[in-house]
Amino acid sequence: MHQSFSYPRFEYRQPPELQAPGAAPRRYPLVIVGAGPVGMTAALDARRQGIDVLVLDDDNTVSVGSRGLCYAKRTLEILDRCGVGQAVVDKGVTWNVGRTFFGEDEVFSFNLLPQPEHQRPGMVNLQQYYLEAFQVEACARDGVEIRWKNKVVSVTPGAHGVELQVDTPDGRYTLQADWLIACDGARSPVRHMLGLDMDGRVFQDRFLIADVVMKAPFPAERWFWFDPPFHPNQSVLLHREADDVWRIDFQLGWDADPEAARQPEHVVPLIRAMLGEQHPFELEWVSVYTFQCRRMERFNHGRVLFAGDAAHQVSPFGARGANSGIQDSDNLLWKLKLVMDGRAPARLLDSYSDERCLAADENILNSTRSTDFITPKSAMSRTFRNAVLSLARQHPFARKLVNSGRLSVPTHYSHSGLNTPASDAFEGTMAPGAPMDDAPVEAQGQPGWLLHHLGNRFQVLVYAEGPEALNGPLLDSLQVLSQGLVPVQAVVVSPVALTPPTDGPAMSCLVDSKGLVAQRCDLRPGSALLIRPDQHVAARWRSLDAAAVQSALARATANT
Repeated sequence: MHQSFSYPRFEYRQPPELQAPGAAPRRYPLVIVGAGPVGMTAALDARRQGIDVLVLDDDNTVSVGSRGLCYAKRTLEILDRCGVGQAVVDKGVTWNVGRTFFGEDEVFSFNLLPQPEHQRPGMVNLQQYYLEAFQVEACARDGVEIRWKNKVVSVTPGAHGVELQVDTPDGRYTLQADWLIACDGARSPVRHMLGLDMDGRVFQDRFLIADVVMKAPFPAERWFWFDPPFHPNQSVLLHREADDVWRIDFQLGWDADPEAARQPEHVVPLIRAMLGEQHPFELEWVSVYTFQCRRMERFNHGRVLFAGDAAHQVSPFGARGANSGIQDSDNLLWKLKLVMDGRAPARLLDSYSDERCLAADENILNSTRSTDFITPKSAMSRTFRNAVLSLARQHPFARKLVNSGRLSVPTHYSHSGLNTPASDAFEGTMAPGAPMDDAPVEAQGQPGWLLHHLGNRFQVLVYAEGPEALNGPLLDSLQVLSQGLVPVQAVVVSPVALTPPTDGPAMSCLVDSKGLVAQRCDLRPGSALLIRPDQHVAARWRSLDAAAVQSALARATANT
């Protein structure tokens, strides 16, 4: 097979614990098990929160094959804050349009980013091994220690920490952690060691993934076929990746022999029937998979926390796996930092489980519906599915029923206990629990994007019409908020350039260069939003009041 990517082998180094046999086990503030996209996102976020972190992985390279492929807009925004977003966009294939076919006819299309003026596109396709390679580089740059070929074989949780036994090529050692995050995948050894399980559904179907290298004129779009002439009675999905690699998923059926199906003598004719003789190709990676939709009952268990596939699993239709896992870490790390620093009680971590279990349930629901539409389980459901597809050719109402995978979108924590319900009337979607919309801004005369100025701390975004708004009462309120148990940073947005007072609280002043911050957040002079460190809205008011913000902050940090 052709190989377009040179898989790095990371150096194993003898852990210091093995260099001092008999010494008391070392203790670490945070240990993360699993150096995949979720684990390394958590580690990079931890460093930005000021947490010293150790990552353990039982392998010494990045993942093989494209695997997690589609990274959604919200995930790209999180990766921006972790220092790898631009590398992913630069290397990956940007797309917003998806097309669905029934037989040879297009019956449905969608655009992931119908709203203009966002920095990041709806989706970027990039093989998972590239993302992991970028993250490994970022971890080295940011001072994250990754121990390769360090396999966790025992986990013993306690009231004040966790003890781990770790196997290496040089023998076994013991370490202790104040906190442990398990990002060790769908088969999660940590989960099994603790006797925890998942509930859900196993889908009885098999799919073939083939990464092929070819030069083809197809656009950078998602193409999905139901019952195509080149693969009758089944479905096929086509995606473009970096390096002239194309990802093709073929539905095989439950009766397919997975070992025989992945052999080149089976795969090559399938692809050739699809592409024809005019598009020569080489195989890069082939895999056969089944999938499940399930999750743990809770994601926090004392000092052990679960994220990504270790906590929940979905089918691949909708690109919800890696995207959801990366959003898990974005939700978790700021909360863990506050708890570790004594600025919030441990029950704040219950909200991690509550909010991300909600997200997992949304993903499982959408993923299950997609899978049931793609793989009907009865003659009646297949008849309904085919009728919908036939009608969709000419009737808009039927196109809304076509489901070839509802693609990943961020969860709105609308009913989270961390929210303060709005007492004032607002329009738009930036209600408490919503992830902040991006918009173009200027800072110190330089164009940029709103989300680059939000995140990693609590902030209050205030809309000011002009310089006169930066008056004594406002500055006094912002000063009070900047000095609390959980400090709040001020971000002042205005249609004109403002200069922060030299003797006032620290603040960022942004110009709403196209009026879109005000429009998307329904801001008027004096309006204020409390923004969480993960860029979700916690509260909003028509006028800033320090006492109201402090009350909302206490609620958002479980300090009530």
